[in-house]
Amino acid sequence: MQTRSAHRTDHLLQTPDTFVRAPLPGMKNATAIVHIGPARGAHFTQYTAIFEPGGTLGPAAAQRFVYVIDGELTIDGTALAKGGFTYQPWGSTAAIESAGSSRAIVIEKPYKPLAGMHPPAAFSGQESVLESKPLDGDEALHVRTLLPADPAFDMAVNTLTFQPGASLSQVEIHVMEHGLMMLEGGGIYRLSDHWYPVQEGDFIWMAPYCPQWFGALGKVLAKYLIYKDWNRHPCASK
Repeated sequence: MQTRSAHRTDHLLQTPDTFVRAPLPGMKNATAIVHIGPARGAHFTQYTAIFEPGGTLGPAAAQRFVYVIDGELTIDGTALAKGGFTYQPWGSTAAIESAGSSRAIVIEKPYKPLAGMHPPAAFSGQESVLESKPLDGDEALHVRTLLPADPAFDMAVNTLTFQPGASLSQVEIHVMEHGLMMLEGGGIYRLSDHWYPVQEGDFIWMAPYCPQWFGALGKVLAKYLIYKDWNRHPCASK
């Protein structure tokens, strides 16, 4: 059997043919594809939640970010369509439910407080109404910032959209780790010294200091959602 999936020392490429579903505690009429977590050495957990009609998420083990891929979710009765998202702090009791079939990206991370600053409050939004800005002045590559640029947040979640043929301007090597889900299109991802074709539905984990670069291929837009730890001093424990 062949697969594009790969598991290396400093990165993971997980393709849909290798996904395994399992319910997490508290889920009802829903299952999870856990892409990355502490078992692999990551300092956050990311999974795809797949909801059947009447499905619900269980309580979060940490602060939680949810992004709707397909269908519609409700957060304490507020509807979130495709591209909708919510941030819920640790201890939130908000009910996250689906009346029909839905899928969502879920990111959970223990919160690291910052002295003199209150933790962020819960909020929800819609990606499509956020400002789309060129990345590093490149009009072929746009970024939307889903979490506010506020030091109270210890993580960042963005979407990046590439016109066909667009690419990152440099090979990046940095202290942050990433969780990335391909939402549309595809291209080539460099991870360490390996080059991988990637497409919609693929997940990538990048450890700190993993060399990384992406270029979009094909005739349609390429788009991904990406997480990184943020706004905390590297000397602070992960």
